[in-house]
Amino acid sequence: MREIGNPTRDLPDDPAALRALLLAAWAERDSVTSERDSLSAERDSITSERDSLSAERDALMERIERLQHLLQKLQRMQFGPRSERLPADQLRFAFEEVEASLAAAEAEAEKGSTEQRNKNTARRKATRGRLPAHLPRIEQVLLPESTACPCCQGTMVEIGCDTAEKFDVIPVQFRALVVKRPKFACRACEGVVVQAPAPSRLIEGGLPTEAAVANVVVARYADHQPLYRQAQGLARQGIEIGREVLASWVGAAAFQIRPVVARLREILLGSVRLFADETGMPVLDPGRGRTKKGFAWAIARDDRPWGGSEPPAVVFHYAHGRGAEHAQALLGGYTGLLQCDGYTVYKGLAAQDGGEGATLVYCWSHVRREFYDLTKKNTAPIAAEALRRIAALYAIEDTVRGQPPDQRRAARQARSRPLVTDLFAWLEQQLTRLPGGSPTAKAIRYALNHRDGLERFLDDGRAEIGRVGDWRGGARRGGVAVGRRLSPYAGASFPAVHSVSSHRSSNRTCRFPASGFLPARQTFALDRSTHRLGTPLKPGA
Repeated sequence: MREIGNPTRDLPDDPAALRALLLAAWAERDSVTSERDSLSAERDSITSERDSLSAERDALMERIERLQHLLQKLQRMQFGPRSERLPADQLRFAFEEVEASLAAAEAEAEKGSTEQRNKNTARRKATRGRLPAHLPRIEQVLLPESTACPCCQGTMVEIGCDTAEKFDVIPVQFRALVVKRPKFACRACEGVVVQAPAPSRLIEGGLPTEAAVANVVVARYADHQPLYRQAQGLARQGIEIGREVLASWVGAAAFQIRPVVARLREILLGSVRLFADETGMPVLDPGRGRTKKGFAWAIARDDRPWGGSEPPAVVFHYAHGRGAEHAQALLGGYTGLLQCDGYTVYKGLAAQDGGEGATLVYCWSHVRREFYDLTKKNTAPIAAEALRRIAALYAIEDTVRGQPPDQRRAARQARSRPLVTDLFAWLEQQLTRLPGGSPTAKAIRYALNHRDGLERFLDDGRAEIGRVGDWRGGARRGGVAVGRRLSPYAGASFPAVHSVSSHRSSNRTCRFPASGFLPARQTFALDRSTHRLGTPLKPGA
C-alpha cells in the first residue's frame, strides 16, 4: 500500500510508458534550460546595449559640452574687446559650423533618449516663432481612416481641429517663355496681314526676361554671389550660360536702371531727413598693375524711427575722391536735416548766413568711437566715464524710438538735454586737466568742436542721435563692405563702378522691409525701364 503524498504513486507500472514519461520530462527540462540560456543571453545583450548607449550618451554630452564651450568662445570673440574679435564674415562661418555640429549631436542624442527628444521638442516649439503672414498657405487636411463611431458605428461630427505650420520651399524652376504672334490675313483683300507687335526686350536679340536678369542681379549684389558661381548653378540644371553672358546681362540692366536710380535720388533730396556717408573701395587701375582707391558715397532715408510715412531708400554714388565737389554733386541743393559725421566737406552743404542749405545733425556714434578706442587697455578713466554718459543718452533713445516727433522731442528736452549739458560741461573741465596733445584731449575737442550739430537732435524729433541699424548695418556695410570683401575690385573704369552703384542702390532699396519681395521689386523696376512707361516714378511706387 502506497503512502499518501508519495510522488511515485501516479507513475505507470508499464516500463514502456514509464520510459516515454521519462523522455518527455527530459525534453521539457532541456527546453526550459534552453529558454533560460536564451533569456540570459538576451539579458546580457540588453545590458551590453545599455552600456553602449550610456557610453555613446556620455560621449555625445562631452561633445556637446565642447561645442558649447567653443560657441561661448566665439561669442566672446564677437562681443568681447575689439582686439579679441574675429572679422564679421569669418565669425558667421564659424558660428554656422558650430551650430550645425551642435544640432547634429543633439539629433544623435535624441535617437537614444526619449527624455532628451521630448525636452528638445518642447524647446523648439517655444522658440520657433511664426511664419510671415504674407506667405501663401497650402492646407493639408488629415482625416482618420474612418469617421464612424467605433462603438455604435454612428456618424461622428467634427468638434475641433489641431493646426500646425511647417516651412516649405518650391525649388527654383527655370522655364522657356514661348511668345507666339499669330498672323491673320483677309481672304478677300490682297496683302492685308495683321499681327501683334513684338514685345520689347530688356536686351534686344537676347534670351532673358526681366525676371531672369533681376534674379542674376539680386544674387550678385544682394547675396554677393559671383557670376561664375551662378553660371555653375545654371550648368547643374543643364543650362549652359557663361559668366561673360551673365556679365552682359548685368551691364545692360545697370544701364536700364539708371533712370530709376536718378529718379530715386530726386525723391530722396525732397526728404525731410537724410543720412550721408562715404566709404573707400578698391578700383582696378589698368596700366599700373595695381588698384586705386575710389569712394562709394551714399545717401539714405529711413523715417521709421519717428513714424514717418515715406518708405526707406538708399542711393549709392561712385566718385574718384571724397572732396567737397563730390558731396556737392550728390547733395547739392538739399535743404532738410542731414545726419552725418564731422567730415569737413559736409559743412559746405550747410546753410550760410540765413541762406538755403542743409541743417547738419552730427552723429554721436562718432564721438563715442573716439572714446571707445581709448578704453581698450583700461588706462583711460576719462574716456570710460564719457562712454558711460553717452550710453545713458542712447538708453533714452531706445525708449522713444518709433514714437511721433513731438513726443520724441518732449522726452529729449526733459531727460536728454540735462545730460548733454552736464556732459559738455564735464568735458570742458577735463580738457583743462589734460596735455593738449593727448589722445583723450583730441577726442574731447572733437566733441566740443561739433557741439552745435550734436545737440540738434534734442530740438527736432525727426532727427536721430546716430545712425540707425538698418542704415549702418544694412545700407552702407551690407551694400558695400560685404561685397568689397568677397569681390574686392569694383571695376576698371567709371562706367563699370557707376553700374555697380546703380545696382547697389536698387538692390538695397528693394531689400528694406517696406519695399516687398526683392526679386519682384527688381523685376518691376527693370520692366518699367524696358518699356519706358510715361508715368514718373513716385515715392513708394
